[in-house]
Amino acid sequence: MKLFITCPKGLENLLQEEVIGLGGQNTRQTVAGVYAEGELELAYRICLWSRLGNRVLMPLVEGEAEEADALYELVQQVDWLAHLRPSGTLTVDFNGRSQGINNTHFGALKVKDAIVDQIRTSTGQRPTVERNQPDLRINVHLHRGKATVALDLSGESLHRRGYRLKAGAAPMKENLAAAVLMRAGWPMEVAEAPVLDPMCGSGTLLIEAALMAADIAPGLFRQRFGFSRWLEHDGRLWAQLHEEAKQRREQGLQSLSNHYYGFDADASVLDRARENAQRAGVADHIQFAQRPLEQLESPADVVPGLMVTNPPYGERLGETSSLMFLYRTLGEILKTRFVGWQAAVFTGNPDLCKVMKLRADRQYRMFNGAIDSKLLLFKVHEREEVELPITPTDAEAPAVLSEQAQMFANRLKKNIKQLARWVKREEISCYRAYDADMPEYAVAVDIYPGHAVVQEYAPPASVDPVKAFSRLQDVMRALPVVLELPAERVVLKQRKRQQGQQQYERHSQTGTFMEVLEHGCKLRVNLYDYLDTGLFLDHRPVRRMLQQQAAGKDVLNLFCYTATASVHAGVGGANTTTSVDMSATYLEWARKNMELNGLPKARHKLVQSDCFKWLEQPHGEQYDLIFMDPPTFSNSKRMQDVLDVQRDHVRLVKGAMALLRPEGLLIFSNNYRRFVIDRDSLSDFDINDISAKTLDPDFKRNTKIHSCFEIRHRK
Repeated sequence: MKLFITCPKGLENLLQEEVIGLGGQNTRQTVAGVYAEGELELAYRICLWSRLGNRVLMPLVEGEAEEADALYELVQQVDWLAHLRPSGTLTVDFNGRSQGINNTHFGALKVKDAIVDQIRTSTGQRPTVERNQPDLRINVHLHRGKATVALDLSGESLHRRGYRLKAGAAPMKENLAAAVLMRAGWPMEVAEAPVLDPMCGSGTLLIEAALMAADIAPGLFRQRFGFSRWLEHDGRLWAQLHEEAKQRREQGLQSLSNHYYGFDADASVLDRARENAQRAGVADHIQFAQRPLEQLESPADVVPGLMVTNPPYGERLGETSSLMFLYRTLGEILKTRFVGWQAAVFTGNPDLCKVMKLRADRQYRMFNGAIDSKLLLFKVHEREEVELPITPTDAEAPAVLSEQAQMFANRLKKNIKQLARWVKREEISCYRAYDADMPEYAVAVDIYPGHAVVQEYAPPASVDPVKAFSRLQDVMRALPVVLELPAERVVLKQRKRQQGQQQYERHSQTGTFMEVLEHGCKLRVNLYDYLDTGLFLDHRPVRRMLQQQAAGKDVLNLFCYTATASVHAGVGGANTTTSVDMSATYLEWARKNMELNGLPKARHKLVQSDCFKWLEQPHGEQYDLIFMDPPTFSNSKRMQDVLDVQRDHVRLVKGAMALLRPEGLLIFSNNYRRFVIDRDSLSDFDINDISAKTLDPDFKRNTKIHSCFEIRHRK
């Protein structure tokens, strides 16, 4: 038999060695796969024992198939009744294109038709298509006008072992985890060597390590393969190989003496890891415990072993700068607490590893799906003791600052001193103390009672990320010193161009709220869980204007977010307020803001709706004062349309003006820095640009932070 075994890119040479070890002959590598020859037993052994493969394909026919008719004729060359019952089920996986077949669905349909037509002509019966658990899975690859038609003997991809029913947010595939371990030299020569993953997530690396050390076939967990209902399946041979694997598992578990340790800061993912390990039969050999990285210690009474980990490296799990603190902490912990250990760090962002300040002994390029990734291997040698770097959660800040950090600290002190009288006079408890005043320290620093929020502006691609991180460390070291705050009360976020609703999405799960005071209004903010805190500080003057003008008026607040502007209007004596937003989360936040200030529900309505839709609906009410602050861009699934404030502001303004009483006022603002209002399309209204008047002293350094307009009906 000729076989083709597929695998993730970058694992081809490892897979070739594995296939040879399982009995493969005349093996040859190609991109994302290995060719091999052998008896049916080889195919079964690969399905049962391969830790690296995805699919085991057995080619049936190959030939020219530039056009659909030629593909049909090629498929008909196979005697399908030798493989499939007349009333059986099948599915076709088709990849590739040609001039005559430019759609994979069309190609798969043509293959299916050829098989069904042949069997129906011969027997009068016809097989049916079944996508989930077909009797026969056919794989067709079309490249440069040539098609290869093969049986998929594996069925579902072999990386799906069957033990991992639950995974974390960004799980590592099981065969990639096995490859990382193999590259790291696992199992190690030292019989008692432990394996430790400090950020273990759902436990995949540790479970795969235990399976390898215990000689457990990964295919044992699967109930079904692609050959299970294939007519040429040799059930006796398979049962023999399966029984052999079961015996090896029993012997391996009895001799398994290694120690396995999995740590993670998230208790919920550890519950998944324990369940996965239980299903894999190795739960008794793995110790899972909740522990943040900075508290990680080498296990007592064990010889040095292998630390292997796949830390977060994508935007979904954390911003680059916060992750650099994590990687830097990991490097220092290795150097100070894991001397003599081997370390294997797999990452899709190798730049993050630069801050670990460890020289990799070896590097391997691998692919995590489409992500070009690297595995870095380290031998941790003994060295002088070092001080762990300050992180956003460290308990204490160092008293001594570098010369550069002192420069930033001096500027921050100067700004705070200049703003002190104004802050006291205005009776506000949160303000911006620094906003990229020094180009090399491109951050904004906002002061809240007993806290500070640092927003790092994403550096351009031309800036060395390690240098940018070093400067950010200066900021994080200086702030606790200048503000006399514990370091854990300095919150780090990264400000960058946001897509859709990203600026409103949850980033953490602390649920920590605090109250702040602004012009007599009490407002709830959350400094940890979202990119924005629930209070846009730059709109403070606009909220004050609304408060001063709202007495006795009916006020409408569109895109209200947490309805802070409505609170100001209510405290200012508004007759009614109506606040519209499509987020239930933020409307609940708004409700609590209203309650804090004693504003009754009957007069202060909260409406969950897409503002586009709401404006187009008929309304009996009209308003004296309207505030509208739409996002720059939004493609939320809850919205009927995609919102682009530059393109759509005319439609929004006209919709709002239709609800404004003749003597009323619309205040329209947005934070798009290149915004230009379309005066020609809005020529029916009086428009007054008040942007410069809506900047308090703490935002005078950044005059383009928002645009703001008063819009009235022409008299």
